[in-house]
Amino acid sequence: MPLTLTEPAAPAAVDPRRAAFETRKLDKRLHRLVGQAIADYNMIEPGDKVMVCVSGGKDSYALLDILLGLRRRAPIDFDVVAVNLDQKQPGFPADVLPNYLRSLDIPFHIETQDTYAIVKRLIPEGQTMCSLCSRLRRGILYRVASELGATKIALGHHRDDMLQTVLMNMFFGSRLKGMPPKLVSDDGRHVVIRPLAYVAELDLERWAERRAFPIIPCTLCGSQPNLQRAQIKQMLRDWDRRFPGRIDNMFTALANVVPSHLMDRKLYPFETLQRTGVPDAQGDIAFDDEPCAPAPSIRIVRDD
Repeated sequence: MPLTLTEPAAPAAVDPRRAAFETRKLDKRLHRLVGQAIADYNMIEPGDKVMVCVSGGKDSYALLDILLGLRRRAPIDFDVVAVNLDQKQPGFPADVLPNYLRSLDIPFHIETQDTYAIVKRLIPEGQTMCSLCSRLRRGILYRVASELGATKIALGHHRDDMLQTVLMNMFFGSRLKGMPPKLVSDDGRHVVIRPLAYVAELDLERWAERRAFPIIPCTLCGSQPNLQRAQIKQMLRDWDRRFPGRIDNMFTALANVVPSHLMDRKLYPFETLQRTGVPDAQGDIAFDDEPCAPAPSIRIVRDD
């Protein structure tokens, strides 16, 4: 029987009304989750000057975009200043971010420091550059925050970044340590906040596409092969596909810590622990074979 060649099927037409509906729903969810994280951890207070670190990636673009939206609606007054660190990476399009930030009509500052040359000089070829690059960048941003009079430093780390950090510290650092939504900086002079703490990376990818942010790829760290963080990210994405809800449960667990059922003697007085003769509902039931009772939620409300 002879083969019959057929034309490839045309892509399905996108319903503009459906697309607009999905965009509005995503917009609402992102602003709600960021607002919830800010409220839960008291990230922004009246009169704050928030320095938003904008790298040119989807996450920091989205952070700036959502914070500006919340500022228009928020019951408190706060200022926003965008800051970009131009690390002099080869091929970095130096005009993209200034042009974009001017279009927003907001204060911004471009700090130029050749950290790229320092990292390339000190890190042998083939080794991961992220750690040194991060330390250099952090020190510069702290200095700039002081010079600008910023009271908060906002970074674009999201829910998936926080989970990846926990697993990386467990797998490669032998410690149970994560990336908190709010902390005091290394030098003790600044408060660092992560307003995207409740936001999934896939939502940020969708938002960047809908908002058409002028994305600038990182040619320094993003191009390195076999990064441990990239491997962890892929593992989490695979789990999310195969086991829906697992990532949400892992993230909720970060806010439901039971020190008495871990092993850190600095957090719980195991050495002086004595019997009390009083029943404890949270005693050794953690070792029962029955499925665990659901942990208290951190109250992230979803609309999809």
